[in-house]
Amino acid sequence: MMLSLAGWLGGRAVDVVYLDFSKAFDTVSHNILTAKLRKYGIDEWTVRWVENWLAGRAQRVITDGAESGWRPVISGVPHGSVLRPVLFNIFIHDLDEGVVATLSKFGDDTKLGELADMSEGCADIQRDLDRLESWAERNQMRFNKSKCRVFHLGRNNCMHWYRSGDDVLARSSAERDLGVLVDNRLAMSQQCALVAKKANGMLGCIKKSMASRSREVILSLYFALVRPHLEYCVQFWAPQYKKDRDLLERVQWMATKMVKGLECLSYEERLSDLGLFSLEKRRLRGDLIQVYKYLRCGGQSGEARLFSAVCGDRIRGNGQKLQHRKFRTNVRKKCEVMEHWNRLPREVVESPSLEIFKTRLDAYLCNLV
Repeated sequence: MMLSLAGWLGGRAVDVVYLDFSKAFDTVSHNILTAKLRKYGIDEWTVRWVENWLAGRAQRVITDGAESGWRPVISGVPHGSVLRPVLFNIFIHDLDEGVVATLSKFGDDTKLGELADMSEGCADIQRDLDRLESWAERNQMRFNKSKCRVFHLGRNNCMHWYRSGDDVLARSSAERDLGVLVDNRLAMSQQCALVAKKANGMLGCIKKSMASRSREVILSLYFALVRPHLEYCVQFWAPQYKKDRDLLERVQWMATKMVKGLECLSYEERLSDLGLFSLEKRRLRGDLIQVYKYLRCGGQSGEARLFSAVCGDRIRGNGQKLQHRKFRTNVRKKCEVMEHWNRLPREVVESPSLEIFKTRLDAYLCNLV
């Protein structure tokens, strides 16, 4: 997805193909897996141990009291084992051999992406899809074509049709990427609605099942079961529209109102009494921490560079002011953190360590309206 975002920021069209293996972990051939273990230099003792661990397994099916015969298991990595994802990653390690486009692998979630504002880019994607289809055939796996989707990004996207084998892949206007729902305009309203629904559902369960309304109980449950939904990967999908921000903030508004003795206070007073930041301020805090890490560790180069230091020796300000690149309007709103960074006091941005930066930042944000 970072390729898609970089292409969007550069004003170019990007196509991303979301691929889905059919019963991925259960179709790993044992013979091919052990051959790959030897190919990648795993010592023979370990290879034989894996062979013995996978061998001798059998399974049968029982339906309505009727039993099938036992059949040997010649493929698949066992469920519940810590080796399951490791062996699968080794098995698909050579998936990207010969692939020109960017191939992202995370377990059985595979994405193929490339710039698609020219016919050459579309042709590269199609050739790579043909290579992946050949790989699947050689390794006795197959793609579930009904679940494979093409995600078109960019205004000038030619909306090229792609195929996998003999099947034309369907298009999608929104896709879930590692738990984050993104549409083809990189807008996050659908993700915000989904997250708010999950968090509200969990908050409702807490309200119905817990008799205690003490701050210790409510806050502990809120921190453990509700807020993680509101902040999972939020630095990527941070809401840009007020209606989305209010939708998320209302979840915490209701959680704080559940605390006994605070029902009649305003939201700001409840936050102050509980020692909490608003969700919007927590997102800003997270953004500023990432900027500090970015500057300390060195920014990326090329298309992924989002901002740069302002040249000059002006005395006013914190001495480490930044400026961002020119983006499309809806993407530029996601870079407003630069304005907040430039307003930070000098003693905050010049903190010698991350922990000191967090402490000084929290003190500054407490006074920020």
